[in-house]
Amino acid sequence: MAMSAGRMGPRLRVGVISAGRVGAVLGAALQRAGHQVVAVSAVSEASLRRADELLPGVAVLPPDEVALQADLVLLAVPDDAIGGLVRGLVATESLRPGQILVHTCGAHGVAVLAPAAEVGVLTLALHPAMTFTGRAEDVERLATACMAVTASTVDESGWHVAEALTLELGMEPVRVPEESRRLYHAALTHGANHLITLVNECADLLRGAGIDVADRVMAPILSASLDNALRLGDRAITGPVMRGDAGTVRAHLAVLRAASPDAVPSYRELAKRTAERAEGTGILRSDGAEAVREALDEESS
Repeated sequence: MAMSAGRMGPRLRVGVISAGRVGAVLGAALQRAGHQVVAVSAVSEASLRRADELLPGVAVLPPDEVALQADLVLLAVPDDAIGGLVRGLVATESLRPGQILVHTCGAHGVAVLAPAAEVGVLTLALHPAMTFTGRAEDVERLATACMAVTASTVDESGWHVAEALTLELGMEPVRVPEESRRLYHAALTHGANHLITLVNECADLLRGAGIDVADRVMAPILSASLDNALRLGDRAITGPVMRGDAGTVRAHLAVLRAASPDAVPSYRELAKRTAERAEGTGILRSDGAEAVREALDEESS
């Protein structure tokens, strides 16, 4: 690999397998960091468009040919496709000793890349803790995010390479052990993905209440809640559950039953967890927590 003068580490020829939302953005970020994206695979119209927009002029090739041309092969494919793809790349001799093979799946560590490691490829798992739209602004957002890095425990070289690549992208590396990847990913999924569902359900309810500017009403309070939660933890809890106001909880359940029955189960379960956490940290007295639980159990029965 040729060294790039004035840069930290080598200048790499990068191959991106799948120009999905993550792959195209990380490819563009690596290119901006001084590496060269030499080939990308893309099949759907959306991925071809992303490749054209974020990686203009880069050759679109089949996955095996992408891997053959690259020093660093970036696998940005669905979680369940990684194992079969790696076995296929090894079987077609598209990977060679000395290459770096990276996947971007949050739930997997490097074990899923074992066939490549067996033929002398350095294997890494790099998951950006960020949500992606597949647009150019995602490249800028990466600089505010952490990268979950996992490498082989045999020696430290893989960890150092993973951390160097992460720093070149302007991101903060966070080491996640192989055995903790699924829990790490479940935590982020529970927070980020379910937050979107919760926010959109809130918007639907507001619109059902005749409020046309739901986003304008939600933005300040939801932004403040997120900021408070990150800074203060459970001490940021506010609202009727925190006060032990079982009457208001009952009223909420009644109006939700009438207006949006599908929202009732999620309200009930989140209210229960809120009461448990508030009681556990001493914010809510035990009698208040019990009153809230009774109101919620009435709805359940």
